[in-house]
Amino acid sequence: MPEPMLHRLLTLALIACSGAAPAAGMLRASTVEPRAFGYHVGDLVERELIVHIPAGFVLDEATLPRPGARGKAIELQAVSRRSTSEAGGTRLVLQLRYQVFIAPTEVRTLEIAPFSLGFQGDGRDQALRVDAWPVTVSPLVPVEASPRQGLGELRPDLPPPLLDTGPAQRRLLACGAVLLLCLAYLAQIYLILPGWSRRRRPFASAWRQLSHLPADAPAPERRAAFQRVHEALNRTAGEVVFEHGVDRFVAAQPRYAALRAELLAFFQQSRREFFADSPAAANDSRWLLEFCRKCRDAERGAA
Repeated sequence: MPEPMLHRLLTLALIACSGAAPAAGMLRASTVEPRAFGYHVGDLVERELIVHIPAGFVLDEATLPRPGARGKAIELQAVSRRSTSEAGGTRLVLQLRYQVFIAPTEVRTLEIAPFSLGFQGDGRDQALRVDAWPVTVSPLVPVEASPRQGLGELRPDLPPPLLDTGPAQRRLLACGAVLLLCLAYLAQIYLILPGWSRRRRPFASAWRQLSHLPADAPAPERRAAFQRVHEALNRTAGEVVFEHGVDRFVAAQPRYAALRAELLAFFQQSRREFFADSPAAANDSRWLLEFCRKCRDAERGAA
């Protein structure tokens, strides 16, 4: 028969022999103790306390043991109780559950801490002491391990497991490809297309063609230069521009408003170049280059 059950039967037999109820005004208690050996770290130990409380006495709740204390070898985890009426008073049963929190290297005997319960009644207080109880805790493994290979105290470290980086590398390559596409798109929008568009602007293209025109250029080259400037002006306006249409051109293209006088001068010099019998002035080529440069700057939006 297990020891706790045998202890419980002996306790009940003693209670029955001494009478069902305690003597008047006297407290009486008995315990059903757990086995005192065969425990390891983490095991639960349950202790039962049976108290016969005479009529007129009540338990002082403040004297009940409190679970939750930390840092002890054996800690009280929970306290449960139940009360029943009996002849001459009340029968109180306390269930105390402890847990072992020590892993000794050799067999060690500990004690469940004693405590006292207080009772009040009939104008006086009484105390009931519950003594300590021994608990023997054994180590999980023997101190001296077998010298056989694989059973010694220390074993060599295992090499760290290798992680499969393939999925991460593929995700990184995919993200890099997307990033490159985005960068290429932004470069095209903000760098390539604006530069390409600037180079294809009418006056910018005309300026590149005329920038090397010498000041004393012969008549065929000078007339070809005037024609290129006329073409740039017409492309900018979207129609053929004549001298009488300068004001309409300036109204449609306000950026050229500051060049209105020079636009009129350009048409006058162009008419003299193509239709006058007198030779062109010596500075006509230089003036035409300067006029084309100013039109290019206005086309860019420069002040």
